[in-house]
Amino acid sequence: MQAFAALNNPAEVGLSVVKYAMDQIALVIPSELQRVRKLVLRYGWNTTSYQILNPGISHWFSAAGDAVLGYVEYHGVRIVAGAPICLQERLADVSAEFERDSAAASLSVCYFCAESRLEMIFRNSTSHSMALLGAQPAWQPQAWPHVFEHHASLKAQLNRARNKDVTVREWPAELASREPQLLSCLRDWLGTHRFPTLHFLVEPMTLERLYDRRIFVAERQNKIIGFVVASPVPQRNGWLIEQIIRGRGAVNGTSELMIDTAVNALAAGGSEFVTMGLSPLSRRAVVEWDSNPLWLRVLLDWARAHGRRFYNFDGLDAFKSKFHPQRWEPIFAIANQSHFSPVILYAVSAAFTQSSPIGAVARAILSAIRMEMGWLLGKSGRRTV
Repeated sequence: MQAFAALNNPAEVGLSVVKYAMDQIALVIPSELQRVRKLVLRYGWNTTSYQILNPGISHWFSAAGDAVLGYVEYHGVRIVAGAPICLQERLADVSAEFERDSAAASLSVCYFCAESRLEMIFRNSTSHSMALLGAQPAWQPQAWPHVFEHHASLKAQLNRARNKDVTVREWPAELASREPQLLSCLRDWLGTHRFPTLHFLVEPMTLERLYDRRIFVAERQNKIIGFVVASPVPQRNGWLIEQIIRGRGAVNGTSELMIDTAVNALAAGGSEFVTMGLSPLSRRAVVEWDSNPLWLRVLLDWARAHGRRFYNFDGLDAFKSKFHPQRWEPIFAIANQSHFSPVILYAVSAAFTQSSPIGAVARAILSAIRMEMGWLLGKSGRRTV
């Protein structure tokens, strides 16, 4: 119980999140992550807060020991996962301290997936610049049942899955972390993507670090066909639906049934906030894209129009929007430079690919060609039979 003995005032944190974390304490947490986890559970407000416990993330602590940042470093830039994790009134000071530390190492800083608290601090800063990345949908879990009551198409998806004998239930994190079928399901899902596996804030390998996360597993005929992972957002008494995984054998409606089961369970636990995370390039937040630099607007428009071969931005946006969020929150990248530069964007891209972004795109193109050639040859072969 050492990790929770240090939580001096659990009332500061979402009570449903703390109770769930207490129930999951049987999981063995590496000592180097205990300090990070304690601060995340106490001060985590940004949606990405808990994701700094994912593999591959480095950690920086304030001199006072009351704040932590998760970041990766590429091409002379420290890319922060969201924002500093600390008291709201300490955000400006902690950001300044981190930027001084980075400058001493000749490094720039970019806060990626920053939300309104940090955006308000830097909104009028002449030494910082920001870019709108898209938006994240948000729901009040207690109102979730109304989403399905008033939209027949969503009800139909649930019925399709249930009529195919799909069941969804929550698994204890300790059991899920040791289940090989879940890892196999994840690998099946990754194998359907043409783009190389991405990391950083979309790290797929979370099963060994479930800890305080909640996992909801879909089964059909005694076989695992999908799962959903929810990560806590403690200071908002909420959860991020971090992963929605569909494996082989997943039928229509599986994703919808998993999400519905998860959100209803979170609502039953008293949660007050649920999001599915960033929808890149989404235009649903009430923020003008004209604030982005011209070169970035042109590049993002091109990516939206032509990048769906590898990443279907519009499809992801449409999937999240069909659950009729109560609001869309704008998400930003904030750099400690007076102008948001291509170097920052390149470094951020490298954070996700863990390699040269150009090389990643080249490998994705080759993979797509192989997949399409295999499909064409297979189709040709069937015609000759």
